[in-house]
Amino acid sequence: MAIKPKTIVTLKAQASCQSHSRSDVAIRDLTFTIDEPTERGGTNAGPTPTDTAISALVGCTNVIGHKCADKLGVDIGNLTITVECDFDRRGVTLAEEIDVPFTAIRLDVQTGGTANQEQVNAVAAEVAKFCPLSKLFKQAGTRLDETWHPAT
Repeated sequence: MAIKPKTIVTLKAQASCQSHSRSDVAIRDLTFTIDEPTERGGTNAGPTPTDTAISALVGCTNVIGHKCADKLGVDIGNLTITVECDFDRRGVTLAEEIDVPFTAIRLDVQTGGTANQEQVNAVAAEVAKFCPLSKLFKQAGTRLDETWHPAT
């Protein structure tokens, strides 16, 4: 009898918040720090919460990109991912409530494998369907522009 994998799992994290800006987060057997830069009263011991969100999108694009490429039999090699985000700071400065704080994200993905543009486009289309962070941002109203390039 085959074991059916769980479709819904619970992700857990715990944080020790040593100040108004610093959170030392524990997930699984890993720990990391989220903090604000010194000019905003933090200690700059780690990325900001918003930096962390954008970094999560990069990491997820990498992981899901490789899963999709493997599923399609496409060699994308190692990826180089660059991201730029337009962030409306009025919410975090308490000036006013903002419905879509991450207004636009531009994600540029450079592949390193043998895949041609058509194959890279196929991988990108699959990533758009399956990347949970990409879906999270899009469902929140963020304009997400992704550009995928084959190795040169």
